[in-house]
Amino acid sequence: MLAAQIEVRHELLARLQLARAESDRLFDHVKPESLYERPIPERHRIIFYVGHLEAFDWNLLRERLLGQTSFHSEFDNLFAFGIDPVDGGLPSDQPSDWPSVSQVREYVNQIRRALDAGLGEALSRQAAQDQTSANQLLNVAIEHRLMHAETLAYMLHQLPFDAKVRKPRLPELVLPPVEPRLIEIPAGNATLGISRRDTNVFGWDNEYEAHTFAVPAFAIDQYEVTNREYLQFMNDGGYQNRLLWSEDDWKWKTQHNISNPVFWSQVGGQWQYRTMFENVPLPPDWPVYVSHAEASAYARWAGKALPTEAQWHRAAYGTPEGRERPYPWGTEAPDRRFGNFDFDSWDPTPVGAFQQGQSAFGVADLMGNGWEWTATLFAPFPGFQAFEFYPGYSANFFDGAHYVMKGGSARTAACMLRRSFRNWFQPHYQYVYAGFRCVRN
Repeated sequence: MLAAQIEVRHELLARLQLARAESDRLFDHVKPESLYERPIPERHRIIFYVGHLEAFDWNLLRERLLGQTSFHSEFDNLFAFGIDPVDGGLPSDQPSDWPSVSQVREYVNQIRRALDAGLGEALSRQAAQDQTSANQLLNVAIEHRLMHAETLAYMLHQLPFDAKVRKPRLPELVLPPVEPRLIEIPAGNATLGISRRDTNVFGWDNEYEAHTFAVPAFAIDQYEVTNREYLQFMNDGGYQNRLLWSEDDWKWKTQHNISNPVFWSQVGGQWQYRTMFENVPLPPDWPVYVSHAEASAYARWAGKALPTEAQWHRAAYGTPEGRERPYPWGTEAPDRRFGNFDFDSWDPTPVGAFQQGQSAFGVADLMGNGWEWTATLFAPFPGFQAFEFYPGYSANFFDGAHYVMKGGSARTAACMLRRSFRNWFQPHYQYVYAGFRCVRN
């Protein structure tokens, strides 16, 4: 038992270092003079996030594991909390309201020194009954950072190209276009969530408690909707057809003059796609990235609907025999054979590129290459209990204004591809690497 605990402890500390390296690489792509920019109007300036990742770790672990007091309580508070896009008015702070880059970097370095000096010893003296709690806290710190390594990519994606340190694109994967088709999914059960009895698996509070849905038979798109298919919707007047949009979605679209996906722009009468470091001709076979509102309008236009969370689970993890898999492809840990994820690429790949990643029913690209919107509002599972040390992580968003997303994108860490993981965003936020597929009931 002791040897196993030591191994877990070393693994968690190593994963924390790797997560830091991933977030550091992301900030390295921002030119120093651009760190005070705000690429997405609803979000903080980039400089906030430089301090936030360490402040979060420090505020979470300082007293609970290290028994230490703060050395800079002002910064602990300043960098504690981000902004949710549905909070209301846009932030009005100015660059001069923030500390200098050198001050923030020194704060970050001081925290890292303190954590690195104290965590190993703190974990080694944890009583056996406290070890699970300590492991949970470190998993929270690691996955919080990795989540930001993805969501910060959304922000940096909107930063002007000349404000970034360019990274060469990988050779573009060119495949024959796939033929869109529906896959029939027979009636069966879908198990959502994690059991509290499974103490060897980490999950966020919204992933508990495990429960089973009986899902009637339905048909689902084999592939995510592509840019090519979405362009047909646009050319058919999809953004002008009031009947395809809910009242709230139409109001948002009209007020903000939304007429195309945020990653698209027209240049000389031709559609261009904004990748992280340059514009390219619109790749027709990449999955389209849109808001929930846009995805819903497309689904109505196509005479279909977005899948529920339970339908998505059934198509992804179910099998004709009735058992369920931990991953769409089976039991093997995620690797690059199965999908486009874990920071390997900045860009999507054509749909259907990872045949080995298909589910038992033949549904493709369920992990990576773009989160997938569902029709399910983000809400607690039966038996939900908020984290005592992070009570607002999920509960603040059980407001009927956020929708569940499943799967993952090219910038999603492999550890968050577990079956129970739930992502969520509000329906009018266009910047997420999120696409969709449709169902017919």
